[in-house]
Amino acid sequence: MTITGIAVGGDGVGKLSDGRVVFVPRTVPGDRIRLRPDSLQRHRNFARADVGEVVTAGPGRVTPPCPHYVSDHCGGCQLQHVAYDEQLKAKRAIVGDTLRRIGKLKVEDPEVVEALEEWRYRSKISMDVKSSVGFHPYDRPNFVFPLADCHITDFRLMALWRELRSRLVMLPQPLTRLTLRLDRDGRRHIIAESAGEPWLRAEELRRAIQQDSELICWWQPVDGAARVVAGPATGFPATAFEQVNPGMGMITRRWAVEQLGDVRSQTVWDLYGGIGDTAALLVERGATVVSVDADEKAVSWGRSRLPAVRFIAARAEDVLPSLPVPHAVVVNPPRGGLHWDVSLRLQSEPVPKLVYISCDPATLARDLQRLNVNYIVKDVRAFDLFPQTAHVETVAVLEAA
Repeated sequence: MTITGIAVGGDGVGKLSDGRVVFVPRTVPGDRIRLRPDSLQRHRNFARADVGEVVTAGPGRVTPPCPHYVSDHCGGCQLQHVAYDEQLKAKRAIVGDTLRRIGKLKVEDPEVVEALEEWRYRSKISMDVKSSVGFHPYDRPNFVFPLADCHITDFRLMALWRELRSRLVMLPQPLTRLTLRLDRDGRRHIIAESAGEPWLRAEELRRAIQQDSELICWWQPVDGAARVVAGPATGFPATAFEQVNPGMGMITRRWAVEQLGDVRSQTVWDLYGGIGDTAALLVERGATVVSVDADEKAVSWGRSRLPAVRFIAARAEDVLPSLPVPHAVVVNPPRGGLHWDVSLRLQSEPVPKLVYISCDPATLARDLQRLNVNYIVKDVRAFDLFPQTAHVETVAVLEAA
């Protein structure tokens, strides 16, 4: 068969002889392939299969540089085998098709802002722990292969991982998850999650890694709050959400805020505002900002940085009735999209301008369809925060109808 496109999630798309759509990982548009017969899984309206042989390679196929991608079928990336220009084309088409198909919107495929860096951009890496510490293969989700290097993660975190690999016994046991993170000042954080005793050897580990006097160790009990157990307590909430591609995250937020126009002396809601990065840009433009997020650590950090912003630690849907009437709203919800009560409030009491920052085109499309009653979509732009993966950030600009 011939692969004709790339679907949400990164799989190539073709058709079986019976007309059924089939999704095939690690393929590119233009590939002529033979399926591996024992891999074919037929469902009512579609099928899934793996490549048996690439008979003729499509023009966008390249050799993936990461050995894990090939030999271990690493599921962390989905598009390393696709040339970067083709990745951008695929993401543009995915966003446009999703908005039309799910959102029933009459929009063209959006412009895609390409990444500042195609590799080594991630400021955070999280690894699962079974018999090894690493990632899951895309075709064996219950297995974890040992990680040597992640080509999309910052060199500084990979250098830390090389130091840690021979010292895993110093981490709390039984270890269930390990996260390495860079903060915005370049300090490195280890967040060790375990279900057992507290992390008692954290200071010993810091001394063993002598080249980094500012290494900060966090212990995350499985059912409890994370806390610093060794290293300087900077106040930075290492467990709070923050874009893993900081440079592109700033470009995305800045463009989103610019679409609001003049907000001087106007009240702007920043819903799902996290540590306040969007709020900071709004304050720069003279707005009176109310930022809401359910993560208390993120809100506490935001308050310490931005005293001019009114931060509220709560779920957005719980506090909307108590907030001052806004002139504009920015929403940046998690992958699940807007809570129904938030959508309902924005529907029933439309604001002049609404900007929606989304990490999932499908939930964005669903929410835009709900809001379509009282809003007009004025612009959509995608931002490639996640090269080599199928993920894409999208910003939709809405105005009251």
